[in-house]
Amino acid sequence: MNAVQTMKKTSSADQIRYLKTAMDQSDAVIIGAGAGLSTSAGFEYSGERFQTYFSDFEKKYGFHDMYSGGFYPYNTLEEYWAFWSRYIYINRYMDAPKPVYENLYQLVRNKDYFVLTTNVDHCFQKAGFDKKRLFYTQGDYGLFQCSEPCCNETFDNEKQVGKMILQQEALRIPSGLIPVCPHCEKPMTMNLRSDQTFVEDAGWHKAAKRYSMFLERCEDRNILFLELGVGYNTPGIIKYPFWQMTYQNPKATYVCINYGDAICPKEIREQTVCMDQDIGKVLVSLLEQTETV
Repeated sequence: MNAVQTMKKTSSADQIRYLKTAMDQSDAVIIGAGAGLSTSAGFEYSGERFQTYFSDFEKKYGFHDMYSGGFYPYNTLEEYWAFWSRYIYINRYMDAPKPVYENLYQLVRNKDYFVLTTNVDHCFQKAGFDKKRLFYTQGDYGLFQCSEPCCNETFDNEKQVGKMILQQEALRIPSGLIPVCPHCEKPMTMNLRSDQTFVEDAGWHKAAKRYSMFLERCEDRNILFLELGVGYNTPGIIKYPFWQMTYQNPKATYVCINYGDAICPKEIREQTVCMDQDIGKVLVSLLEQTETV
């Protein structure tokens, strides 16, 4: 039985102490991050933030959040890319309003860690996480791919997005800025997993291999599976595998921090703490405990 399993986990303070002990005693930390982590960092897609950046789109097209804007059937590519360039810029190239990712990095930077995430906003790398310890399974707002696709390549889009932002007028970009594939000249799209056209480029496969090798190296070790803000859109990527690997390894500890949806199966309950709290606040509490030690 893992040493931290004997600790009581009834109150919030108990849970924080449990997590701090689990992190200190772990040989490795595997972070599984979902949308709730970025939400805690202030990357919200509705409300005040939406109004700040997309009130003009709301007035013309009638949608009330960024997600809906991403699925709106625009009549032209000029309109489509006016929306998406702005969307990419504020959710990929702007920093998150709150230092949640930076605080997480401070907690694990001296540990043997790896990050598996379905987030596509690049926040981990901007916070200092080692690129070779990250696996973005669902793509990256900072990459374009051919919409066909005619190749297994992706293309950095920062310069193109910047031009679209600066030159768009009346919710349209100039036709000459519409991104096209350099090989087949068909329209580009975002490198985001939504259907079978998602491009898994060479970088994606290298990251997948590094994650697989990390799991092999950590097998039967004292592992902390730290699941942050993972919902049920794609539970087969992070949540279910974390449950299974915890069940298979009696030395493992599973921690789920998810505001409004923190649960675990009864089979691993003795190895688990579920925290129905804001991730950012939990990380601050952990840092405060670290500073007092």
